[in-house]
This record gives sequence, C-alpha cells and structure tokens, in this order.
Amino acid sequence: MADIKYSFFTRLAEVLNSDQSRSVVVSGNVYDLFYNGQEYVPLIPFISEKSRTDRLIRIVYELNGPLRVLDDQEKLKNAWIAWKSGADPDTLIIRAMKTRGESEIEQLQRQFDNLLLDAIGNPTVALEALRQFTICSRNHLNGHLLIIIEAADMLLPAGNGDIATLNDKQLHRIGIVQDWFSDPAFMSGGDSVILMAESKSLIHSRVSRLPQVLNVEIPAPTTVERLHFIDDYIEKAQYKPALWSNAHDLAAFTAGLSIHALRQLLLRASYTREPLTPGDLVDKVEEFIQSQVGEDVIEFKKPTHTLKAVCGNRRLKDFLEGELIPRFRATPDKALTGAAVAGPIGGGKTFIFEAVASELDVPVLVLKSIRSQWYGQTDVIFERLRRVLEALEKVVIFVDEADTQFGGVGEESHATERRLTGKIQAMMSDPKLRGRVFWLLM
Repeated sequence: MADIKYSFFTRLAEVLNSDQSRSVVVSGNVYDLFYNGQEYVPLIPFISEKSRTDRLIRIVYELNGPLRVLDDQEKLKNAWIAWKSGADPDTLIIRAMKTRGESEIEQLQRQFDNLLLDAIGNPTVALEALRQFTICSRNHLNGHLLIIIEAADMLLPAGNGDIATLNDKQLHRIGIVQDWFSDPAFMSGGDSVILMAESKSLIHSRVSRLPQVLNVEIPAPTTVERLHFIDDYIEKAQYKPALWSNAHDLAAFTAGLSIHALRQLLLRASYTREPLTPGDLVDKVEEFIQSQVGEDVIEFKKPTHTLKAVCGNRRLKDFLEGELIPRFRATPDKALTGAAVAGPIGGGKTFIFEAVASELDVPVLVLKSIRSQWYGQTDVIFERLRRVLEALEKVVIFVDEADTQFGGVGEESHATERRLTGKIQAMMSDPKLRGRVFWLLM
C-alpha cells in the first residue's frame, strides 16, 4: 500500500525544521487514525514514527502513564546526571570507587528512573521534569529532544479565561509551561514541544496566546485519505465488505466521516455480510456529524418537496429558477455563497427554500445555536462545524433568526460574539467553500 502525505504533518515539520517555533499546539482531528506507512495508528504513534531521525530523542507523556523515552534513554540519563551533579558520568564513576555503600552516580541513576515513573498520575511532576530535560539537553546532550504531550487541554485548562477558578496544581502547571516556553534559551535552542488538544482555545490563554506558540490544525479526512483507508481495509480484511458500487463512490459518500467512523462502518459490513447502501452512508454521516458538533447545534433535514409544491409566488419562483438556483449550480468562481431571506413569520420562507435545496439535490443542515454558555466552548463548536463543512462535498445551511444567532460586532457586544461573527463572515467568503457551502440566512 502506497504511503499517504498529510498536509498537517508537512506544516508541522516546516514549523519545527525552520525554527519558526519550538512550541506547537496540534489541534483539530487529533483523535483519529493515521497511516504510518504500514498500518493505521493513533496520532501520537504516528508523529513519533514519522519524526524518527538521528540525534533526536523522542519523549512522550500521556495521561496516567510514565514519561516514555523512545530513543537513547541512557544518553538522556547521563546528560541529566551531568546537569544535576555538575560532573560528567566518568568522573562520578571514579568517585564511586572511593566510597562505600550507594554512590552518588547510583543515587542519581535511581532518581532519574523514579522521575520517569513519578509522572504517572502527576502531570505537575511530569511537566517540571520535561522542562528540566530541555535544560540539561542544551548543556550536556549532543542532540535534541522532541517532546509530545497528550491532552494539553486537561493539563492546562482554560477555565473561565482567568485564573480565579483554577486550583493550585493547575496554576503551578500553567506557570511551569509559561516560563518554559518564554525562556529565551529554550526558544533559541533545538528542543521542541508538541501540545495536543482538540482546540487551541481549550488551553489556558497564558500559554496558548503566547506569540511564540503556533497552531497546526488537523483537518477532517479528505476523499483521497478516505479512499486510501478503504483500499487498505479491503486488502487486509478477512471478510471483504460488500459495496453497492466501488471504493471511489464509497469514499465520496462518506465525506464528513473520520477514519474511526469509517472503520466502524466497514467492520459492521464485514460482520453482517450485508451490502453497504448509499442510505446507510447518509445515516452514518448524519449521526457522526451530529455527535461531533452536537444535536443542539445542528440538525439534518431531507426535504422531499420541490418548487412544484409551492403554490402561488410565481414571480419568486421565476427568480429562484432563473437566477438563484443557476448561480448556486455555477462553477466555484461564479457561484453565490448564499442569500439573505426576509419576510414575515409564517410566510413560508423555510418551506420555499427547503424546496430550493431539494432542487439542488444537496442535504440541508439547520444551524440551531452555535453559542455556548461555557467559556471557550463557542470557539470549539465553531471549529468542529468548520471542519465538517470543509469535509462535505455540498451542503445548504439554514440559519433561522440569523440576526440573533451570530451576535453583533459593536463595542457593546461580548468579545466572544464579535469573534464568532467575524469567523462566520470569513467562512462565508472562504474561496475553498465557494460552490460547496450555500448559506441561507432567514
């Protein structure tokens, strides 16, 4: 099976290799599976495998696990001992020959081993140890470190945007990382730290908004990536899933699904021996997207009526059939991005424009409420919605009461509302989505 090139990893390698930043947040589709050249694995094993190079020591910290040194642990241990004691290991060995009982080097070796294990269930200890490793790396290690930290949003939570609601341990961790990433010696050194979280906004702003901390976002799988997984699964599966068509059509119909969700779909088909149908795929896509974005945020509709079912409104129907629908169907460089629909309550706006969506033969996504009462969650919901829209081939978005959905941009509006409105406006004018996503603002 041919390898696959991920755009996010290319961007990550560019940031680190060009010294643009030594601290990077990897966000977005972080819980999916990725192809490492042999099989599909989670993100941490993928980045660990792809970043393997000479003179690079990779260290992984996962919640409820020890610090895992993937390369040259003895080399790192000797550097840490030299930094801790102020003497190289050879000098300590000579000193040990002159002492009885446990020598200084044996004590330091035991301390290093305990330090890796003490990180289990104690992220504060883990972060301080990792910071120390980068200090000893700069002074005593002939090489560099790549540190990968899982679930940074749980280690450094955003809280309410301030520090009032955080406990002492959380404040301590934020202080450690803020000082660590702001250290000029670290910023100009060769060690790198990757923080993983679904959204950068879930990490406390004292860390995430540091100018030297860059963000690399993982988008939803593309059609090419889904096709690669389907081919890989069919090649290796004991029982091949029955498809109503071919793998290319399956990849096209599953736009919006993660590799995990696609894997579940294929596993079920292999187990039941029942052929996959387009209806099954549509249901799975809708179920997955609603579970990701939230049932209280979006709703899928399948309008079955067309403009023929609309009585009267002859001038409006002529305009829709002769002007609006052709512009929606036009090539991306000429297509309309959407329309604002005004009219009295109960005047039939939704019914008429559901018929327009039916004429376009695209699904309808009703945007209920994108704002959340919890700090930072509005940004997270928007990022999930954007990843979904970028993955779908074509969709019509209904926004009822659009004047209240997005808030305002004036001085009296909350910063979150202004930021949300700006992001929605940017997404509406995004050239990548033109001709694929149609907005109907009611």
